[in-house]
Amino acid sequence: MEGDGLAFLHAGGTIIQKELAFGETLKVDTGCLVAFTRDVNYDIELVRGVKNMFFGGEGFFFARLDGPGTVWIQSLPFARLASRVLANASGGGKDQGGGLFGGLTNMLDGDGF
Repeated sequence: MEGDGLAFLHAGGTIIQKELAFGETLKVDTGCLVAFTRDVNYDIELVRGVKNMFFGGEGFFFARLDGPGTVWIQSLPFARLASRVLANASGGGKDQGGGLFGGLTNMLDGDGF
């Protein structure tokens, strides 16, 4: 984005601001990337190794960010939040009354995963 005005970004979980030094590389799940400054070099790479692809839990691709510049990442992308809500709403969490309310209670108490 360029220009004057306000911009709003949506992110979930913990937001981390990371300052990359010249030549420093950060590799993150593509869903965890929120924003980065224009001087950061951005690329998408295939995850190496069959075990990592299928059992790593992050998917087949990750974002490679090369400094210098500033990067913001999130710990809980919306897709993961939605899947946790649905899993708990359908009875995937511990029983605290059942239904949607019980599932949300499980998710919010921090130990329902």
